[in-house]
Amino acid sequence: MPEKKKDLFQYFTSNARRVMSVAHEEAVRLNHSYVGTEHFLLGLVRVEKGSAVLILRKAGVEPKQVIRAIEHKTGRGDRPSKSQPRLAPRVKNIIEYAFSQANRLNHKRIQVAHLLLGLLNQPDSTAMLILEGLGVKIEEIRSQTQAILARPQTSRRKGGKDSESATPIADQLGYDLTAAAAAGKLDPVIGRQVEVERMIQILNRRNKNNPALVGEPGVGKTAIVESLAQRVVEGNVPETLMDKRVINLDVGGLVAGTMYRGEFEERLKKLLKELTDSGAILFIDEMHMIVGAGAAGGSVDAANILKPALARGQLQVIGATTSDEYRKFIEEDAALDRRFQPIRVQEPNLDETIDILQGLKSRYEDHHRLVISDEAIDAAAQMAVRFLHDRFLPDKAIDLIDEASSRVRMYKSPISSLQETYRNLKELEKSRQEALDNNRYDEAMQLQYRE
Repeated sequence: MPEKKKDLFQYFTSNARRVMSVAHEEAVRLNHSYVGTEHFLLGLVRVEKGSAVLILRKAGVEPKQVIRAIEHKTGRGDRPSKSQPRLAPRVKNIIEYAFSQANRLNHKRIQVAHLLLGLLNQPDSTAMLILEGLGVKIEEIRSQTQAILARPQTSRRKGGKDSESATPIADQLGYDLTAAAAAGKLDPVIGRQVEVERMIQILNRRNKNNPALVGEPGVGKTAIVESLAQRVVEGNVPETLMDKRVINLDVGGLVAGTMYRGEFEERLKKLLKELTDSGAILFIDEMHMIVGAGAAGGSVDAANILKPALARGQLQVIGATTSDEYRKFIEEDAALDRRFQPIRVQEPNLDETIDILQGLKSRYEDHHRLVISDEAIDAAAQMAVRFLHDRFLPDKAIDLIDEASSRVRMYKSPISSLQETYRNLKELEKSRQEALDNNRYDEAMQLQYRE
């Protein structure tokens, strides 16, 4: 970062530039002659990626709420149509403050988190009044943002040595949930506070610190682990879990391609060494699959390779499986069962399911580009309970919303309209050619005009 405040936008990350772009677009849409802190706030909450965005979303700040608050406070402006809105002094202050924080922390780029910190440093601004009106705890957001920025910045240049990962096998065989949470790729998790806090409590233990989420398919076991990853990114976890990576292991990928004896054991042992050296937490969905995995031709299965690492406390694992599979595979192996602490995950009731659907609604609206009514949310939950007896909430209700939205978009989308227009055009061309072939020139001219 330079020491002089000259052409700061060149030092913005792509997400930070997107914040400024959205803020400008909103000022234009509202016909305002300036880009103020309120438009800047809207830019922050509408950008889909970044841990700072996740902090605001978790605090309950949604784009629709901010739009309503802006229109209530400022209304629509009377900017001349040909003029462009200018940056308000407070927004310039935000950018300069973000620049100073990036410099202070020796960061090479101005990130969205720096910009959020700059906004929080503008008391009595319209954006701050909006946040306070929404019941947001400003100091809590500030401390979470500062915690994110205080973490070491990793420099990874393409093609250089710095781009080499410390966990190449884990990167290949797993999915980093904390990285996904930081990028805003995970859906918000509604409720499940008791289960998440119990999981954190088990992870904090000195011994037997491996939680196992046990519940029926579709009740939200994976979502609980994603909630943990989001809390790690926000800094909303005990010190022992700060900066931990949560990696979702693909058991099928672990076994795939290991044809000869010893190949599987070697791959798994390398993976475990990477995880223990880096201190990452391993998440195994369908954990019963590790019992017997890789045990071919006299080889040792994954469960038996994991046991020593779990016994010594070198590795932390979060497992997830159904009640039947847990009894059949995990409880039958006393040594493996002793290493895990089960957490029973119950199916949410109807009201809890409706709350979950309300929390996910904006994601499905953005994806399908339509509006999902509250009546549709209620109907999805009620019909899922009434008709889908072989599945569990909230998964079956979420599927109904997704399926119905997909169907509406399929029949009402611009693509469908375009296809219909194209078919009509082809029919007109065919009719015009027939009229010309039969010397009906007046009719052919009318058809050409319609084309």
